[in-house]
Amino acid sequence: MKIPEFGDVVAAHARIAPYVHRTPLYSSESINAITGGELFFKCENFQKVGAFKFRGACNAVFSLSEEEAARGVATHSSGNHAAALALAARMRGIPAYIVMPRTAPEIKKKAVAGYGGIITYCEPTLQAREETLAGVVAQTGAAIVHPYDNAWVIAGQGTAAKEMIEDAGSFDLILAPVGGGGLLSGTALSAKALSPGCRVIATEPAGADDAFRSFHAGKIFPSENPVTIADGLLTSLGQRNFAIIMDKVDDIVIVSEEKIIEAMRLVWERMKIIIEPSSAVPLGAILEGKAEVAGLKTGIILSGGNLDLGKLPF
Repeated sequence: MKIPEFGDVVAAHARIAPYVHRTPLYSSESINAITGGELFFKCENFQKVGAFKFRGACNAVFSLSEEEAARGVATHSSGNHAAALALAARMRGIPAYIVMPRTAPEIKKKAVAGYGGIITYCEPTLQAREETLAGVVAQTGAAIVHPYDNAWVIAGQGTAAKEMIEDAGSFDLILAPVGGGGLLSGTALSAKALSPGCRVIATEPAGADDAFRSFHAGKIFPSENPVTIADGLLTSLGQRNFAIIMDKVDDIVIVSEEKIIEAMRLVWERMKIIIEPSSAVPLGAILEGKAEVAGLKTGIILSGGNLDLGKLPF
């Protein structure tokens, strides 16, 4: 099992630079006044497909040899990774086979199809997703690209924090949300290499606290029946991700639904940008007093901006 290192992030950045957006870094005087910190928001909601996921998918697709790539790529996903992989594959001119649960939101089905993904629907269980994917791979010989437990994906996700530190200098603290751990593990690789004194704190919904429990116990607990508005953070930690998190992340804290919604609304109102609930969890941790930022230069990764505008929580 290859565990990526910061050198892999550097290589990934060079590889994906022609394809990804170098997203902006914004700050808000009013949010700084509310929190007492100097906050910088890395806006991956402006990334292609509307989320950081495009970085990792792009690195995975363009890391394949010509022979491997010719057979295409495959994954099971109902969310941003499916769209990201489909778009990256289209850019390389190869097929992307996406297994999606039939219950996935129509907007996500349309996005994946719009990017050229070849969709196979299955029942909405992990077993059905994995079995269907195995069948697709047996038929096509496509390379499986896991949404987060993949060395190329982790290295690609780490490029967001790399850009943030390059653009603003070193940080005292960097906050990121955690679901499967792709963004968090990549972020930690970049933060510890480029800003050695920086603390890295992961933030997780209290209703989906498997990473919090896993980190503090030193072993992975699966995510079972998570309940949270932050629907991008429902998955269990990957093995590679957990290894990096235990080595390089300083803490994981949990955040209430109330504070996640409050933080999301604050960003919408004060910064005039659309973020999804998962993106709001780090700021929610600050508002709840779980991450102390007073007097600290703090980086926050806004992971994405994909949500159903007809189902806003405020």
